Amino acid sequence: MLIRKESVAGTVESSDVMVYVAPAASGVSLEVNSSVGKQFDAQIRATVHEVLAQLGVTAVALKLEDRGALDCVLRARLKAALLRATDEPVDWGKVL
Repeated sequence: MLIRKESVAGTVESSDVMVYVAPAASGVSLEVNSSVGKQFDAQIRATVHEVLAQLGVTAVALKLEDRGALDCVLRARLKAALLRATDEPVDWGKVL
């Protein structure tokens, strides 16, 4: 999946995450600001990289403002932001 434009998904409310997506020339740039980062930073990063691999994203700049979102919420917000940032048709087999 090629990221063509900036997008956002989520909120900064408790138990949610705001995901900012922007195009990048190459590679993955990931900035995580989390209220639970000391405990879950590694898991948050692993989930992000898993979703990127699932959708075939190889070049993207991501910023996450996490307020204790569950893994399923993080996945949903990340997928929504990535799908908003591309012009490609959705392959629902990969998304689900």
